[in-house]
Amino acid sequence: MNTPQPLQDTADDGGRSSQRPGTDGAARGSRRWAAASGVVSAGAAVVLGELLAGLLSPSLSPLTAVGGVVIDAVPPGVKDWAISLFGTADKAVFLAGMLLVIAAVGSLAGILEQARRFVGVAVIAAFGIVGLAAVLTRAQVTPAAVPVPLVAAASGALLLGMLIRRLQEDGAAAASGTEGTARPGRRSFLQVLTAGAGATAVGGVIAAVWRGAATGISEAREKLRLPGAVSAAPAIPAGAEVGLDGMQPLVTPNADFYRIDTALIVPSIDPDTWTLRVTGMVEEEIELNLTDLLAKPLTERYVTIACVSNDVGGDLIGNARWLGWPVREMLALARPKNGADMVLSRSSDGWTAGTPLEALTDDRDALLAVGMNGDPLPLEHGFPVRLIVPGLYGYVSATKWLTELRVTRFADDVGYWTPRGWSDRGPIKTSSRIDVPRRGRRVGAGTVMFGGVAWAQHTGIGTVELRVNRGPWQKAELAPGISLDTWYQWQLGIPLTPGQYEVQVRATDRDGEPQAEESRPPAPDGATGFHTIRVDVNP
Repeated sequence: MNTPQPLQDTADDGGRSSQRPGTDGAARGSRRWAAASGVVSAGAAVVLGELLAGLLSPSLSPLTAVGGVVIDAVPPGVKDWAISLFGTADKAVFLAGMLLVIAAVGSLAGILEQARRFVGVAVIAAFGIVGLAAVLTRAQVTPAAVPVPLVAAASGALLLGMLIRRLQEDGAAAASGTEGTARPGRRSFLQVLTAGAGATAVGGVIAAVWRGAATGISEAREKLRLPGAVSAAPAIPAGAEVGLDGMQPLVTPNADFYRIDTALIVPSIDPDTWTLRVTGMVEEEIELNLTDLLAKPLTERYVTIACVSNDVGGDLIGNARWLGWPVREMLALARPKNGADMVLSRSSDGWTAGTPLEALTDDRDALLAVGMNGDPLPLEHGFPVRLIVPGLYGYVSATKWLTELRVTRFADDVGYWTPRGWSDRGPIKTSSRIDVPRRGRRVGAGTVMFGGVAWAQHTGIGTVELRVNRGPWQKAELAPGISLDTWYQWQLGIPLTPGQYEVQVRATDRDGEPQAEESRPPAPDGATGFHTIRVDVNP
């Protein structure tokens, strides 16, 4: 008795299946080719969107717009989890995840298009509608950016329709018994699929290189010459860097500095057209360009900045030498009105931070920073201008790619993170970290050297202590800090016999206030607790 065979699609019924004898293997193979067609078509649409955006809208593409909308919608707890798991690679992982989802939806679109004409094409077209809606929500949207997702999706839909029609022609030939080598539909399908996949791959590489180069902004940055500081940074005191093997450097190199922000693609800002405005509750609105800013009497200071998502003992913190104009001087020109208590700073990509007005007008060195460790700001760290505010977590102060300072009130405005569950003011908490020896590392018996960093920004560190197995606290040797606004290094040798030990560290600021012992997560205003490691001591 013959076993019923799966149906084969043909191209003579407008996309509806006709009942032709075939094999299970042939049907599965046909579906796999249909899925591959969908993946290539969706990929081609994404790549074309990136290339068109590079030409028409360098600061915004459909992919980054959709990614930005997703990031905005993700609950803060999920973001904290991603940062703790992936660290500064979170954006690369997120983009990879987006591409996998797009590939999966493209695969489904190919299978649906094979089953019924125009259904898969409609799925690809929906990509364009979603991309358009996302683009329209972003702060960087321009008229030139609007048609990009629609053109890209239309191209992907046309490619998918072309591939599936040829695949169905091949299926019809297979059902009639024509050998594979003699089937023109198979040759045509494979030629178009291969050409589409190759063009997508090449276009993807070009788009990555092109957009990664920030459309010439890197070259403009390299040509920028920073003026000297009227108020130079203090000299690093002798002995400020303890020199233990494995310790983080006292001044973090630019390439190693942590990066946490919501920008999937680094914004491209032409320094020749950049401007900064002071608006809102001021007597006089102020606007300056980069030439104006570089002509101001600039200040250079070492300042440690930290992300509020930093876990106890984490590395989302760094210390650098920043060059910039004090924010208080620009605000003094604008003359904030009575009742104002907050400045809402805005990035070129629309991200905002709400900073207490007091922190920008008191004697701390809050800067409109243009330089980092002697060079113009790196692109990923805010080129051409960013905010640096000692003593506050970055989510309420460290706005990159700065374009506006709006003087307002906490009662009237909120920054990006406040509606998402974070506190509206973010003073950095006193904390400390053990860098040497690394967690879980085996060391030899005898005097074991411990070392690390501690910080109490805008207050300064008074003492650092360690304890072993919850025993008495032992005072560490505290190196001199560069200033009250930087971290301090410390070291302590402890005699240990063979065995396993728990070691904890705590810091106390110069006002005599110790860091909090209670273990708390970063949300809503910064993590607390003692950094704790386990050390295995060998004979």
